[in-house]
Amino acid sequence: MATEELSSRGSNTRQLGIQEDTRGQSDTQRCESNLFKTRSDGCGILTLLLLSSQPIHHDAGRRAHHHHRKTLIPSPPPAPQGPLEPTMADDAASAPPTAELAAASISSPPSSDLEPPSTRTRIRTILDAGDSLAGQHVVVGGWVKTGRQQGKGDFAFLEVNDGSCQGNLQVMVDKEVYPLARLTHTGTSVLVEGLLQKPPVEAKQRIELKVKTVIEVGEVDAAAYPLPKTKLNLETLRDFVHLRARTNTIGAVARIRHQLAYATHTFFDKEDFLYIHTPIITTSDCEGAGEMFQVTALFSQAEKVEKELKENPAPSEADVEAAKLVVKEKGDAVAQLKAAKASKQEITAAVLELTKAKEIVLRLEERSKLKPGIPHKADGSIAFENDFFKRPAFLTVSGQLQVETYACALSNVYTFGPTFRAENSHTSRHLAEFWMVEPEIAYANLHDDMNCAERYVKYLCKWLLDHCREDMEFMVKHVDKTAIERLELVSSTPFERISYTKAVEILEGTGKKFENKVEWGIDLASEHERYLTEVIFKKPVIVYNYPKGIKAFYMRLNDDQKTVAAMDVLVPKVGELIGGSQREERLDVLKQRILDADLPLEPYEWYLDLRRFGSVKHSGFGLGFERMILFATGLDNIRDAIPFPRYPGRADL
Repeated sequence: MATEELSSRGSNTRQLGIQEDTRGQSDTQRCESNLFKTRSDGCGILTLLLLSSQPIHHDAGRRAHHHHRKTLIPSPPPAPQGPLEPTMADDAASAPPTAELAAASISSPPSSDLEPPSTRTRIRTILDAGDSLAGQHVVVGGWVKTGRQQGKGDFAFLEVNDGSCQGNLQVMVDKEVYPLARLTHTGTSVLVEGLLQKPPVEAKQRIELKVKTVIEVGEVDAAAYPLPKTKLNLETLRDFVHLRARTNTIGAVARIRHQLAYATHTFFDKEDFLYIHTPIITTSDCEGAGEMFQVTALFSQAEKVEKELKENPAPSEADVEAAKLVVKEKGDAVAQLKAAKASKQEITAAVLELTKAKEIVLRLEERSKLKPGIPHKADGSIAFENDFFKRPAFLTVSGQLQVETYACALSNVYTFGPTFRAENSHTSRHLAEFWMVEPEIAYANLHDDMNCAERYVKYLCKWLLDHCREDMEFMVKHVDKTAIERLELVSSTPFERISYTKAVEILEGTGKKFENKVEWGIDLASEHERYLTEVIFKKPVIVYNYPKGIKAFYMRLNDDQKTVAAMDVLVPKVGELIGGSQREERLDVLKQRILDADLPLEPYEWYLDLRRFGSVKHSGFGLGFERMILFATGLDNIRDAIPFPRYPGRADL
């Protein structure tokens, strides 16, 4: 550390390789001297790898000719030493000079080798600015929503959208600029350059583009294009999952999904959580439900073996014995040469032949064991020791168990990624592949868990209202009239909190006849959850302390021995949005809970170690990301809330 601190006080420019004396060196030598440069910031060494086959030039004219690119990443200035407060002068001295950073750039290949970089302006930028950009020359790219020729074919109007926003930019093209019939079909891709101008006063648009040059066109066969101007229902669009993002609804969902993901990372960063990447392939079942996708290479291995055996049949026992006989003969020959005190050269040659013969026997013995089909043990079970991971492996149903290991070391963490469930369900609420947001909080009880979940859901709702208003207004107009009202309600209203027992009592007392009978011990169905939120309380509800028989083994057993410290956040429109709990931190209780769930202990020994070594009270929850999108948008089917839905019978693309 002393060395690092000493190094960090040295010349920044020297460490970055900016002011090194390169006089007397060739261009190639100067390039090589800049290949690896290091800089210390007191916390370690940053190595900068300058990848370029071009020499580094210091002449300003030659730099301009080669279009240098900056790739150096300056480290923060060194931390102040001792009690002295840093001054502005210190900061200025420690920061790398701008001019010197610019000088230490890498030459780009000659411009004749590449097209010039794109200078495209996003349509959202133009529409947000209104008519203030009139008179500006811009390049715009996008897909034609509608196109029509007017003025007896003298010009055409195109409604162009590039996905940056819900609105389209009106583009006007004269027939002298480009053949109009090749531009007007729905779905055509265009890249055009022109002048932004105010349309006539009676026009709906505030700004339009008068095209001067058509740079690129991706034409469309109008007779074959599956997305016509007329509206298609969302179920039909699922048959064109590779094109449906061009529609207004799916485009809006994509932007809303992006904003929710960004808001998720922003929220947890502000709350001082660390983002942890948990594995997609796992050897443990988090939920204990057994509805998991198996990950195996045994089938491909079996196909490979079967093909190989057809092309080159396995050796017979006689073939192996014959090869062993050759080994014996070669061994005898070596022994005879040694006994006869033959030359070293002769003995070496004989030993080499013996070695080759032994290798042939080993290969033959190995091939003789090859059998077609999946390998099985003597008891008939699959021999997973022959598989890739040497044991059964699955696609994860949750990153929770793995992220707990980091919570038990780094306190507040979360994971956000895809999860998988081999549940043969065709309902509008289930997917085989879906995304989960799963935070874990050390030194937190169930109350802390509920507080964090409520803050998070409110934050997401407020974020959409502040950052996605246009798309949310589209949803209100075309999908669900109450979408914005629902976001406003949830973002500003305290959540109701009731025990599971109380929830059952309330539902039983309504006198309403539900499809699923209400009684203590059942897992509340969506109709029960929505009735609580939409009819009884008219706001989000957190139900806690569920019966242990309907919850996972890792949830903390309450003192009554009948319930666990679990909680579900219920919201209007979708019912359960979040499921969470305080985790069982007591080793003996957790062991028994695993056994009670008919799960083997061995795959969970690492999980038990978290309780053996420095056990800590901790809690967490999981939010179904697609369910959050359903809640926000009012969509009816979860298959429209994810770009590439996977469900029984469908895994397109």
